[in-house]
Amino acid sequence: MIEAISYLVTGIIFGTVAGISPGPLLTLVISQTLRFGKKEGMKIAIAPLITDLPIILISVFFITKIASYNKILGLITLVGAIFLIYLSYECLTAKKINPKRRNVESKSLQKGFITNMLNPHPYLFWLSVGSPIILKSYNASVLAMILFIFSFYFCLVSSKVLVAFSVDTSKNFFKSNIYFYTIKFLGILLLIFAAIYVNDSVRYLSL
Repeated sequence: MIEAISYLVTGIIFGTVAGISPGPLLTLVISQTLRFGKKEGMKIAIAPLITDLPIILISVFFITKIASYNKILGLITLVGAIFLIYLSYECLTAKKINPKRRNVESKSLQKGFITNMLNPHPYLFWLSVGSPIILKSYNASVLAMILFIFSFYFCLVSSKVLVAFSVDTSKNFFKSNIYFYTIKFLGILLLIFAAIYVNDSVRYLSL
């Protein structure tokens, strides 16, 4: 049960990072909310629930097929560590966001779908980070796997919904120290996960 809870916490951390870190989808949430209100921003927030399923299935299938090849797994894990370091760098160097009204059209769900499908982050995350976690959590227990996936998407979507509400009610939220230091804290957590991935990579490559 303790191991399942650890995967729950892992999902919460990664989901929150994906939800509030600066990027194309967050920018679209902000711009659509400013132009059309929080309802349209919320439509953007749920886009990953539609676009990510095929990405996850393909990534898990690929990782499963190479599960017996330790050298390849080691290289993929190393790529995952590098990607986490990159995400950490983005968080630690992020500036306070200054939302501005943009001249954008509606069709929020379609825009969110296209933006997320063309965003390389979901592909890199699920191939190099997310899929190995899913397989490890499944080996621990089905409950652990469910808790990881559920907590990841719950935090990803709910944090972007919170962004839409915050922009709709207070455009100074992204200039606040609360948002600023939360991003920095998440960046430090990502570095810790990156260190774990480097250790796993060395273990795979040395076998």
